[in-house]
Amino acid sequence: MADPKEHESAQTPTEVPATGEAAVTKKKAPRAKAAKAQPERPARKAAAKPVPATTDASTTVRKARRVYSEKERGQLLGQIEKSIGRGESVKNATSRAGISEQTYYQWKKSAAPASDGGDLKDLLALEEENARLKKLLADRLRKENAELKKKLGL
Repeated sequence: MADPKEHESAQTPTEVPATGEAAVTKKKAPRAKAAKAQPERPARKAAAKPVPATTDASTTVRKARRVYSEKERGQLLGQIEKSIGRGESVKNATSRAGISEQTYYQWKKSAAPASDGGDLKDLLALEEENARLKKLLADRLRKENAELKKKLGL
C-alpha cells in the first residue's frame, strides 16, 4: 500500500505544473481574443461609416416620401405593365417609373378589387341587355304567330 501513496505523491507534483500550464494557456487565450475583439469593433464602425456616405452621395440621393393619387398610380401601373409586356424585368420597370417593386405589387394588389367591382357592373349591364333582348324577341314571335294565324284563317 505504500507504493500507491508514493505513486500518488509522485503524480501530484507533476500534475500541478501541468494544471498550472493549462490554466495559464486558458487564461492567455481568452485575453488575447478579448484584446483583439475590442480594437476590431471600432475599426469596423469607422470603416462602415464612410462607405455608406460615399455610396449615398455618389449613386443615389434619398428623396422625400411622395403620396401618389389614384390617377397617378393607374398611370404608373400602366407604364410598368407596358414595360413588362415588352420583356423588361419588373425590377427595371419599377425603377424606371421611380417606385420600388414592393410598392408596385401593393398598388397592383389594391387595384385588383376595384376591377372586380367593374366586372360586377359589366355583369349587371349584360343582364339588363339580355332582358331587353328577350322582350324584343317575344314581341317578334307574337307578331309572327299573329300573321301565321291570319294566313291560316284560324
